[in-house]
Amino acid sequence: MEKITVLLIDDHRVVRQGLRDFLELQADIEIVGEAGSGAEGIELARELLPDVVLMDLVMPGIDGVETTRRLKAVSPSSQVIVLTSFADDDKVFPAIKAGAISYLLKDISPEELAHAIRAACRGEAVLHPDVAAKLMQEFNTPRPNEAPVEQLTPREMDVLRLVARGMSNKEIAETLIVSEKTVKTHISNILSKLHLADRTQVAIYALRKRLVPIDQEE
Repeated sequence: MEKITVLLIDDHRVVRQGLRDFLELQADIEIVGEAGSGAEGIELARELLPDVVLMDLVMPGIDGVETTRRLKAVSPSSQVIVLTSFADDDKVFPAIKAGAISYLLKDISPEELAHAIRAACRGEAVLHPDVAAKLMQEFNTPRPNEAPVEQLTPREMDVLRLVARGMSNKEIAETLIVSEKTVKTHISNILSKLHLADRTQVAIYALRKRLVPIDQEE
């Protein structure tokens, strides 16, 4: 069985040890590294290319949002799960926009965390109910100038959904059996037609239009 590789980034050693103690009991999960700062985490991600990263938000130096943004640049295939004590709007939205696939609070059960890691590895989002409610309110806010999805071709719709699931260009190319150059062209067309700036806005657009599901915790 191929294990899900996980990197822990949290400035509290006790928290990292608690996460390691539980996750090492999971037969399908392997802790490949841990970092006590954002800068260290980025370098480890570059070296290890983990499947999933558990990310604290409040850290000295580079905070979790900026760490997420930089980490996704050096290891695009890594799925970032925010694991924090805060569900404030000024932390939730920047973290999601930076590239985090899931946003969880530290009061979740160990079993729920393991579920979220497995889901993230499949490209699926898991959100704490409070966070999901905030995001859905944001997604449901009317956008009078938003371009209609009907402008996209069927293949562009396929690409949009895969981008929203957090897939890299390489992963999308492999899924659709096309070249990465073709994927880049489709993404460029999507951004142009929908008047969006980047992949994060594509993902938010797809969620708002209910083109991809949000997996909420029970």
